[in-house]
Amino acid sequence: MTKISRRDFTSLAITGVAGLLLPRALQAAKPGVIIGVQSYSFRDRSLDEALAAMQEIGLKSCELWSGHLEPKGISREELTAWRNNKALSVCQEVKQKFAQAKVNIQAFNYSFREDFSDAEIEQGFKMAQALGTNTITCSSTVKVMPRVGRYANQYKIKVGMHNHDHTEDPNEFSTPESFTKGMEGSNSPYVQMNLDIGHFTAANFDAVEYIKQHHAKILCLHIKDRKRDHGANLPFGEGDTPIKAVLTLLRDNKWNIPANIEYEYKGADTVAEVKKCFAYCQKQLA
Repeated sequence: MTKISRRDFTSLAITGVAGLLLPRALQAAKPGVIIGVQSYSFRDRSLDEALAAMQEIGLKSCELWSGHLEPKGISREELTAWRNNKALSVCQEVKQKFAQAKVNIQAFNYSFREDFSDAEIEQGFKMAQALGTNTITCSSTVKVMPRVGRYANQYKIKVGMHNHDHTEDPNEFSTPESFTKGMEGSNSPYVQMNLDIGHFTAANFDAVEYIKQHHAKILCLHIKDRKRDHGANLPFGEGDTPIKAVLTLLRDNKWNIPANIEYEYKGADTVAEVKKCFAYCQKQLA
């Protein structure tokens, strides 16, 4: 094998020749698209089990679901007390766990609801800070975004509104118009989008064209495969969602938008299914 110096390699990289000298396996891993996971994919497992699964699969980026932090089976009042008294210390411990596992917490998924007090909304921003991320994703409503926007401005933390395919309700994020209303109503440049391309496809919108037009306002994607006309979640490659076209769009344009796998179809073992999803995404970029 021909040896080259570091200086020569840098020169070759600038001219684009270095890629031709790299082993094929490294070239395949080179696209630059961040394929991560929404930890909700591992909702049948504890946080420690979910983190171990990410390591086993080889995932290095995570959108951390609040359900992996917050205690289950307690009342709303008890949850509020936990958020006020214990949440930040738990988040700091979790941050260390992810750092030791070498998995990046790309975003914290904390869904602001209309019945949240201002203190509960603000607590989501404090928890994101404690986790070491500057991004929150949320399944919320158009009406709550002005309150969210105030804290986004205060903490300078980005908030990505997550869409579903509930197009019959204008208060739900599901259409391009609802995204626009949410961003404009928030009065904050920090309020942007967490585009779920599966739900967007199920709602009969074109994810590729939307990303082309609005990529600067998209903080991260959810990758899943669904049929159009509010169809079912299916294994990757069996639905109508343009997963390959979206991933190659990110790669070819060098848009730094993390693409987070969200496993929701009916499968067998969760870890095995997420592994299949990850392999499918890698194959589309090979």
